[in-house]
Amino acid sequence: MIDLKQYEVWFVTGSQHLYGPKTLEQVAAHSQEIAQALSASALIPVKVVFKPVLTTPEAIHTLCLEANAAANCVGLITWMHTFSPAKMWIAGLTALQKPFAHLHTQYNAEIPWAEIDMNFMNLNQAAHGDREFGFIGSRLRLNRKVIVGHWQDAEVQASLGTWARAACAWYDLQGAKVARFGDNMREVAVTEGDKVEAQRRMGYAVYGYGVGDLVKVVQQVSDAEIDQLVGAYYDEYEVAPELRPGGTEVKSLREAARIEVGMRHFLKDGNFKAFTTTFEDLYGLAQLPGLAVQRLMADGYGFGAEGDWKTSALVHAMKVMAAGLKGGVSFMEDYTYHFSPAGDKVLGAHMLEVCPSIASGKSRLEIHPLSIGGKADPARLVFDTLTGPAVNASIMDMGNRFRMVVNEVEVVPTDAPLPKLPVARALWIPQPNLKVAAAAWILAGGAHHTGFSQAVTAAHLQDFADMADMELLLIGKGTDLAEFKKEIRWNDVYYLIARGL
Repeated sequence: MIDLKQYEVWFVTGSQHLYGPKTLEQVAAHSQEIAQALSASALIPVKVVFKPVLTTPEAIHTLCLEANAAANCVGLITWMHTFSPAKMWIAGLTALQKPFAHLHTQYNAEIPWAEIDMNFMNLNQAAHGDREFGFIGSRLRLNRKVIVGHWQDAEVQASLGTWARAACAWYDLQGAKVARFGDNMREVAVTEGDKVEAQRRMGYAVYGYGVGDLVKVVQQVSDAEIDQLVGAYYDEYEVAPELRPGGTEVKSLREAARIEVGMRHFLKDGNFKAFTTTFEDLYGLAQLPGLAVQRLMADGYGFGAEGDWKTSALVHAMKVMAAGLKGGVSFMEDYTYHFSPAGDKVLGAHMLEVCPSIASGKSRLEIHPLSIGGKADPARLVFDTLTGPAVNASIMDMGNRFRMVVNEVEVVPTDAPLPKLPVARALWIPQPNLKVAAAAWILAGGAHHTGFSQAVTAAHLQDFADMADMELLLIGKGTDLAEFKKEIRWNDVYYLIARGL
């Protein structure tokens, strides 16, 4: 499972020697108190580590290089307690390779009206010290998060927590490996893209394997390993009678277990964090991996169907962001619509591969024909999804940049049972409504595969996109289609100028 407490962000305070040693001692004491409070906050999932107050260009540059090399440091929180001349920060910020959040706060919450004097003013001058620091960030054209408010404010801590989760996902993705079993689903456009550019910009690498490479590992799985895993199935799920001991489909369930054990060995031995499959490349596999994919996703692996490596990496990144939060993350697809005078809705599902981390209750283990792919009937988990707010997100290669599209949705109960639909599913109302949301999604070139989550929010994804220097288009309650079209056109101009063709 993913544990974000292994990561840390460094709390970095800027000042200068102009104010004398006594003031710098107070600055350090205040900074240490703030860092300790933030680290102890339940809203911030990582350790917040106090670093000595920075007062010279050399110290700043050295700290930024140390942050780059630190194994578990995912980013910096910067704060100018006093005035810190920003030319001192140029070399350090230019060298910094990790994201930073600019916390615009001050030690005291309220002005002490009766006692305030110039000593107090000289010590507590973040109101303009942070503006000086903000200028150099903008002058250097640096992506960063700016958070304004008192450090004890729950809203401020929550915003820092959101940013920290995105920073963990960004850190985790650097050097990550995605295994692609088989190729892209033939002739499909949106799931393809430039893997070299993805590695350059987002840090992860995609490795292609013939399905036969996986089959070799699957064939080496022992009966004892299969027995143990099937026993876990019986313990964890409501199991259909035909899959229970003595049932007519036990052999098929054991084959699903064999595939899962083999995939786990392959992914673990190769140190992969995400993977793809496709029903068009199943050489040597008796059935399309369904149950295996669902359970691997539940353990934190990213997944994309039909060779969709971008969604696979995104799903894993979203799982890192969601670690410890209520709600899950899954690979998803907008499958079919419900147009009704009572309100339009979307039924999301896939052939098999929806993660049980989003299930509303205990999943049911069943076996049914797939009616596609030409293989044996595969086992899968069937469930409905928790209701409440959620997001769908996808990443596309637009040629001169990667674009993320996010739609905020509201998951609702199905209008009636779905006794003949043998897959996991979610029913949602897109914001602001289906007509606007679907039109905006299509105009943005949004993919049909998404990362779906009731734990991750648009704010997490915006912070992540900023760290990746990636375009993000948000479709939500306030979306106006005419303005959305303008945003797409403005973005095209911006990226053409900023990066060229």
